[in-house]
Amino acid sequence: MWSPEALSRRAVLLGLLAVAGCGLSPVYGPGGGAGRLFGRIRPRDPDTPIDFAFNRRIAERLGPDEAADYVLDYRISAGVVSQAITTDGVTTRYSLNGTADFALRGPGGALVTQGRVSSFTSYSTTGTTIATLAAEGDARERLAVMLADQVVTRLLAASASLPG
Repeated sequence: MWSPEALSRRAVLLGLLAVAGCGLSPVYGPGGGAGRLFGRIRPRDPDTPIDFAFNRRIAERLGPDEAADYVLDYRISAGVVSQAITTDGVTTRYSLNGTADFALRGPGGALVTQGRVSSFTSYSTTGTTIATLAAEGDARERLAVMLADQVVTRLLAASASLPG
């Protein structure tokens, strides 16, 4: 008799065997793409609080730029849109929509990869002015983290073409 737990373990094992058989390797495993990038990317200098949060997340995911061979240039744009408006015309929730255009340049300024990522988050304005400002700041930081995570994913995908 099959139990759901045994069936689940069997499905995981078969999935791992299928992935191993197709030649894929974990990006963070030995010889994976993350090793080619770890500590080798220097983001451009930040200009805004959202840039600082973005750079911090890049460093968390790809390590500090100790031996930077690559330069990550990016431009983040964020816009606030009213999301929930009461019958009195008071906005109680905002959506923060953002995009990050990025370009990774290698030694000599050669373009390695480029792209655009986007995401959104939201925040409430139902508290005090100070609470609303804190909520907006927190939303901007969350947006920066989401955008940085997407950029890292794209960079890791492109790392297969980089020299070891």
